[in-house]
Amino acid sequence: MNPENAITRPIYLDYNASTPHDPEVISAMHPYLEEYFGNPSSSHWNGVQAKNAIENARRQVASLLNCEPDEIVFTSGGTESNNYAIKGIAFAHRDKGNHIITTQIEHPAVTEVCNFLEENGFKITYLPVDEFGLVSVSDVEKAITPQTILITIMHANNEVGTVQSIEQISKIARKHSIVFHTDAAQSIGKIPTDVNTLGVDLLSIAGHKLYAPKGIGALYIREGVQLEKFMHGAGHEQGRRAGTENVLEIVGLGKACEIAKRDMDKNMSHMGAMRDILYDGLKEKCEEIKLNGHPEKRLPNTLSVSFLGLDANAIISEIKDYVAVSAGAACHSGEIKISHVLKAMNVPVEWARGTIRFSTGRMTTGMEIDKAIDTVSQAVIKLKK
Repeated sequence: MNPENAITRPIYLDYNASTPHDPEVISAMHPYLEEYFGNPSSSHWNGVQAKNAIENARRQVASLLNCEPDEIVFTSGGTESNNYAIKGIAFAHRDKGNHIITTQIEHPAVTEVCNFLEENGFKITYLPVDEFGLVSVSDVEKAITPQTILITIMHANNEVGTVQSIEQISKIARKHSIVFHTDAAQSIGKIPTDVNTLGVDLLSIAGHKLYAPKGIGALYIREGVQLEKFMHGAGHEQGRRAGTENVLEIVGLGKACEIAKRDMDKNMSHMGAMRDILYDGLKEKCEEIKLNGHPEKRLPNTLSVSFLGLDANAIISEIKDYVAVSAGAACHSGEIKISHVLKAMNVPVEWARGTIRFSTGRMTTGMEIDKAIDTVSQAVIKLKK
């Protein structure tokens, strides 16, 4: 990166939307751009090098999740992983039932899959959440019917950062012999995601939320869980996901998971400190500011705040050259309307319209946070006049 260009770039506080590539990830991937180009299905030396790289990455991902390597299937990202998990269970188990339980605050990569399944004869229960974005564990159990075949609830919310009680919900799922999936795209690498502690059967990963490239992800599939095939073709990925493997980015994801495990405590502490300094600074300089999400059960890097009576678009327009943030979820940004997450949390419209999501990362510095506080507070004060 050219230092002169770096000075002119906005301060990046949108790590929940996407992360930069970790330098160690780039270094790990580089040989697979130039030297190791073989097809991993080939039996000659070139193919063996590629195959070995994939299996090493599989072990690295499995180590982060505390599972077996053969329980990891590489995908094109979080969206594919969610599609594979939810459709895979739905179609593999439709002889047992047609009912799926989820929440009102899931990412579109889950809600749109559920909408598709509804159009194809499945029944979906969308559970409400409280003012903090938490789903009630008792509501989950009450929603179970003899036809329930899947519970899919995100680990942590992408907009407000609220972390769900996955361990408790998984016990209910096990008691009723129901498969349990969690979308961990936002939590992976930010908080522990030990699949045995969480008790989940399926867990989705998105590489670009983890300082790895876009276009790569993984799905954890607990041994014994049967899914309908999502991709048809040759027998790649243990016959579970057809298509020649994306060796370059699989290597990147593996390295990213290794780093995440190695530096988990350090990164959690740093991101949390940066987030809290940011919030304290904004509270001190801005009147009528409201925190969204659970004050404690929240990702260490995520800060969703609302400014009373303001429009998020107007705030972003004022600060866009200096600070990069999101109004709602960046995956489908554009026209600002009240997000389904804030609606489900019953955030009043006059607050919800002025909602900004800040998300810190490993590379966030104290100097950047200080500048962001000044920039954002000045914009808010200006717009309040």
